[in-house]
Amino acid sequence: MAIDCHAHVFLTDLPLVGDRRYAPAYDASIAQYLAMLDDNGMSRGVLVQPSFLGTDNRYLLAALGVAPERLRGIAVVSPDIALAELRLLADQGVVGIRLNLIGKADPLFDDRHWRDHLSRIADLGWQIEVQAEAFRLPALLPPLLAFGCDVVIDHFGKPDPALGVDDPGFRYLLSAGNSRRVWVKLSAAYRNGAGGGKIALAAIPLLKDGLGLDRLVWGSDWPHTQFEDAMTPSAARQMLSIWLPDPVERTVILDDSPARLFRFGG
Repeated sequence: MAIDCHAHVFLTDLPLVGDRRYAPAYDASIAQYLAMLDDNGMSRGVLVQPSFLGTDNRYLLAALGVAPERLRGIAVVSPDIALAELRLLADQGVVGIRLNLIGKADPLFDDRHWRDHLSRIADLGWQIEVQAEAFRLPALLPPLLAFGCDVVIDHFGKPDPALGVDDPGFRYLLSAGNSRRVWVKLSAAYRNGAGGGKIALAAIPLLKDGLGLDRLVWGSDWPHTQFEDAMTPSAARQMLSIWLPDPVERTVILDDSPARLFRFGG
């Protein structure tokens, strides 16, 4: 079993949020995604709600329903969503929420609505997936961990391309490994600047030491939005073999750890 832990599905005729940073000009359908998994020897996948669809998770849920045994979902929701609605999402294969904070202010976690929201997420045993620049992690991680939430950090923690693994925010991420509640996605190195591949090679040994191999997972980032001409699914998968030449370690990252984190059965 090999699990792709980060991908997006969408159609061009879906309603988009007004404050989007990007709008796709092509479809990335669930049928195309399942075919991509098959073509690249991946048995299962995790669909992450893209930012340009906001909290309208309808297509995500429809996609999960096509292959519920193969797919799990990470939704985007409003902090005032009711527990009953969250449970409905859980019944349809959602196992966490996403905070995509690129271009946005940090959430006001001290606000009562956010405190109540994080308590509901923790009670469900869900994860919170965070996409934010590394320098913001010292402010973001403590309140999330204080509520007992599992936190999954996107794209190597997004260190400053000029600083790489010397980014203080990335170093803070390493120290958060002591909590054993933090995971990092080895995904989309190309989103960390022109030297993203080198940063990935330098980051992985540090992440293994700081967080533990079992707190690392891999994602294709399909369909590589805004980087479609620079990456393919097969190349993304091959990169993992370069980063981690040990097949035993790759099994942990592709199978053992994500199966537990995303609640896949045997």
